Amino acid sequence: MDLSFTPEEQTFRQAVRSFVETKLPADIKQRTLEGRKQSHDDYKRWHRILAEQGWGAGTWPGEYGGPGWGPVEQYIFDEESAAGGAPLLSPFGLKMVGPVIYTFGSDAQKQRFLPRIRSAQDSWCQGYSEPGSGSDLASLKTRAERRGDEYVVNGQKTWITHAQYADYIFCLVRTDPKAKQQAGISFLLIDMKTPGITVRPIVTMDGGKEINEVFFEDVHVPVANRVGEENQGWTYAKFLLGHERTNIAGVAVSKRAIGRLKRIAADERKNGKRLIDDPVFAARIAQLEIELMALEITNLRVVSAEKEKRAPGPEVSLLKIKGTEIQQMLTELMMLARGKAALALDNDADAFRPAAAYCNLRKTSIYGGSNEIQKNIISRIILGL
Repeated sequence: MDLSFTPEEQTFRQAVRSFVETKLPADIKQRTLEGRKQSHDDYKRWHRILAEQGWGAGTWPGEYGGPGWGPVEQYIFDEESAAGGAPLLSPFGLKMVGPVIYTFGSDAQKQRFLPRIRSAQDSWCQGYSEPGSGSDLASLKTRAERRGDEYVVNGQKTWITHAQYADYIFCLVRTDPKAKQQAGISFLLIDMKTPGITVRPIVTMDGGKEINEVFFEDVHVPVANRVGEENQGWTYAKFLLGHERTNIAGVAVSKRAIGRLKRIAADERKNGKRLIDDPVFAARIAQLEIELMALEITNLRVVSAEKEKRAPGPEVSLLKIKGTEIQQMLTELMMLARGKAALALDNDADAFRPAAAYCNLRKTSIYGGSNEIQKNIISRIILGL
């Protein structure tokens, strides 16, 4: 397996680097590199700049408006974007529901939804988890009763990231309560402006409001908004989760975060010396860098397999497990480096706060299929257990 980049791929890397350097707005770049919060409009502003370049949907095939990149080009783009200070685009439309629609959706759905996702006209959120149905997603209870050309949806979704900004939500709903759990689920695309939908923020311990509860009370959804066949939604959900777990690894963003950690450690002092010169703390950073390098090699193996049209195996779950553990370790070291200052609250609501980041990233080992579930998947694939 050759994990080196070809001359053509290196040329592409230079093109991406130059584009990010010249086109990324300076204010967005500064906030990203400082770890500050970006507004929803800032994310969409960068997305639109990419769309004007024809790069609004890097992972999509050319026939659906993507640039025709392979997995290597997408990997390079992610790496150079992170290094250059570009924020991550919302994955819900681009990397989750978009591929589901162009793989399983009707021609009408492709024509209606894909251009607006690609151009950042529409924002999406994911309606999977429910109270009592998280890692055991197949136990979901939100019902969709078919009445003629419509479904009437009732139920509740929770932990819905950025539902307050979303134009649409893609939902797993139960359409056959008598079938086995996985067999009675359908995949619906629902307009968030539909009467009967209520969004209620969940305030996190750091004061953030990025996640929400979404309630459905007699919400009418056209049958035309169902992706694929009725009661086959679990198939499409598994397809989507495979994409999500690879994305969660976040190698490029973690590499950028290590740079921020080093800057923090260089600014902080312990007993009159820079923290980064403390051998114990420096060793912890070095260990983290080694683990990230190993994760990057695993990620490149997955990219290489995709380039050769080979389906990735348990590596996808490994990426999810180790990637999220590294993200959590990074925020832990940042918090330790700042000491008491990591807890300080001031009037700058968008400032990077290591303690808040530490608390927020506890979720990464849970969403997208908890790390315990990923270990079960690995054991079944490799050991047959």
